[in-house]
Amino acid sequence: MTSNNLDEIAKSLVAPGKGILAADESTGTMTKRLDAIGVASTVENRSKWREIMATTAGAESAISGVILFDETIRNQLPKGSMIADLLRKKKIHPGIKVDKGIVKFNSDEETFTLGLDGLTERLEEYKKLGAVFTKWRAVYKVEKNLPSAAAITANSVGLAQFALLSQKSGFVPIVEPEVLVLKGSHDLKKSKVVTEKVLKDVFHWLKQFGVNFDSMLLKPNMALPGRDCPNQTTAKEIARATVEVLRVAVPKQVPGIVFLSGGLTPDEATEYLKTMNKIYRNLPWQLSFSFGRALQQEALKAWSGKSNNVKATQAVFLVRAKKVSAARSGK
Repeated sequence: MTSNNLDEIAKSLVAPGKGILAADESTGTMTKRLDAIGVASTVENRSKWREIMATTAGAESAISGVILFDETIRNQLPKGSMIADLLRKKKIHPGIKVDKGIVKFNSDEETFTLGLDGLTERLEEYKKLGAVFTKWRAVYKVEKNLPSAAAITANSVGLAQFALLSQKSGFVPIVEPEVLVLKGSHDLKKSKVVTEKVLKDVFHWLKQFGVNFDSMLLKPNMALPGRDCPNQTTAKEIARATVEVLRVAVPKQVPGIVFLSGGLTPDEATEYLKTMNKIYRNLPWQLSFSFGRALQQEALKAWSGKSNNVKATQAVFLVRAKKVSAARSGK
């Protein structure tokens, strides 16, 4: 696959009005979500839930790609079809999370991400299963002296290696450095400083490794005060802080920023994305979304594991997808 094919896929993932559904929760995370609605976390139920989203009529008007988990892309769905085929029929790009989770490495319990071992072989397999883009998540803690230089560098180098190997294997990489900004009592300014520092380092290493910026997407957190901060901020302040970070840290060649929702409510995530797109019209990148919980939470509750709720569940999912899609043009 040539790089100009990859840049076309990257652009189509952030086409106007569209964004990405993150349905790549690990088995542990998906179990928590299903426990919350009283549904047993079996392979069948996890697959069924993802099939409900994938088969929602009209979802393709708002969703350009879906990030899948290893189990979901490999296993047949309850009715016997493969999820990548269902998505492709709807002109939605199938993607795959390729990291293997995080490991703690110091007394502050900071982490770096595992999964580079055997990655090239896994990528070959995922290509046969129909994936065209990949995702890798790194996680950073915010505290007085955190993230440390070690956490920043280790994760930047990991993200750069992942992105390079993905592009070499013919995939568009989604680079996800997630600063856990909602945890703690820090203010918006601290969140902004840390996020900027992390993103600058990530792009320094992406450049060192020769990653093509025009054939990748960035999945960052927004700049947000911690949930325990006494000074909570307006959507406008969040939009301004976030875009100021992007302007100094993200090269213009990157086609799009697909924000993660990272613990925000569906309404918060939608509102902040809308506000950024409303205020800032002439940015070099598309400001889009790659939401997990913010796109799924309301629909999961509506489903509650009951087959006679499927139609209503899909209606709820589509309503939220359309709201987030409208937020892309500041509506």
